[in-house]
Amino acid sequence: MTGVDGGVRLAVGDHTVELDETTARRLRDRLTDAVAGRRVFRHTVGHTRPDGSYVVARRGADSAGHRKVFARFGELRALYDDLPDRFRADDVTAEEVTGNRRHLLVRHVAEHPAFDCELVARQPLTVSKTEEVND
Repeated sequence: MTGVDGGVRLAVGDHTVELDETTARRLRDRLTDAVAGRRVFRHTVGHTRPDGSYVVARRGADSAGHRKVFARFGELRALYDDLPDRFRADDVTAEEVTGNRRHLLVRHVAEHPAFDCELVARQPLTVSKTEEVND
């Protein structure tokens, strides 16, 4: 990327695009959100840190007991992929995940659009993967 008359020239491969300053700032902000962003859901928050780690936290809670940090989002994906088609907090058996964090993760995958599943019961908290995942 290079600056041009108050804007930016962006080259990707053989293709070059000139963006005005406002468009360039919007693109920067969207890329930052995609790489290091925070998504707030009803009960949980997912935060991708600039170092690439992914934090799942209980919405509105500040203590470490209400969050789980993964080195990458892919670790949460792998944990989810290993769960059965219908699962509860007790099924989350990763070594570092205990107690209330199990419920937090179950609720988070049910809320996050990257996971094809839905909450099917609140007591006990139960999630079911959708048909698309089971193919």
